[in-house]
Amino acid sequence: MKDSIYVSKENYLKAILEAEAEGHQVIPATVAHWLEVSAPAVTMALKRLKRDGFAEVGADGIVRLTPAGRETAYRTALRHHLIERMLSEIFGMEWYEIHEEAERLEHAVSPAFEAKLKEKLGETGSCPHGNQVLPESPAQRKQGGEMPLSEAVEGQRYTVTSLHERDHKLLLFLHHAGIGPGKSLLVVSQNYDQTVSIELPTGTSILGRPAAEAVWLRPEFSS
Repeated sequence: MKDSIYVSKENYLKAILEAEAEGHQVIPATVAHWLEVSAPAVTMALKRLKRDGFAEVGADGIVRLTPAGRETAYRTALRHHLIERMLSEIFGMEWYEIHEEAERLEHAVSPAFEAKLKEKLGETGSCPHGNQVLPESPAQRKQGGEMPLSEAVEGQRYTVTSLHERDHKLLLFLHHAGIGPGKSLLVVSQNYDQTVSIELPTGTSILGRPAAEAVWLRPEFSS
C-alpha cells in the first residue's frame, strides 16, 4: 500500500481518466485499487478534488471528472506518454521497464521540456506498450478488429497489439512469458477454469483471466 502523501492530485485524475478510457464505470474502490492506496485515502482525495472543482461523485457512486479535471488529467497522461516514448525511442529502455519510471518523471517535466518532447516525438504515436495517450475503449478496439486474449478463438494465430500497462508486476510477468507488443502467438485453448493456453516461439504458457484481459490482439490471416 502506498503512502497517500506521495499520490498527487494528478495521479488521481489520471487514474480516473484512464479507467474511463478502458470502459470502466469508476467508483472509489476502482481508484483505490489502481493507485494501491487505502479507501480512506481515496475518500479524502475525492473530497479535495470536489472542493477544487476537478471531480464529482454522483448519487450512483460513480466518480466523474469536471472539464477542468479532465483537462488536467489529459495533460498528465500526455506527459507520461511522451516520457515513455522518450525512454524507449531515444534511450532504448525496454517496454516492460518504463511505466514506473515514467510515473516518477511525469511530475518533474517542465513546460519547456514537454514542448521539446512534443517537437521531437509528436503527440500521436503509440507508446512501447502499443497505446495512444489514452487507450481506446474495449468497444472501439473491437470495432477496429481487435480483441482481448480472454476472448480469442481457439486455433487462431494473433499478433499482440497492446497491453494494459498500469501494473508493473503484470508487465514483468508477460515479458517473462514471452508476450509483448508485436509478438505472435497461437491460442491453443480457452479452458474451463477461465485460463488460456497459448503457444509462443519460446514455448507454451497458460495465462489466468486477469492477464488475458490485459493483452489485446489482432488476428493474423495467411496470404
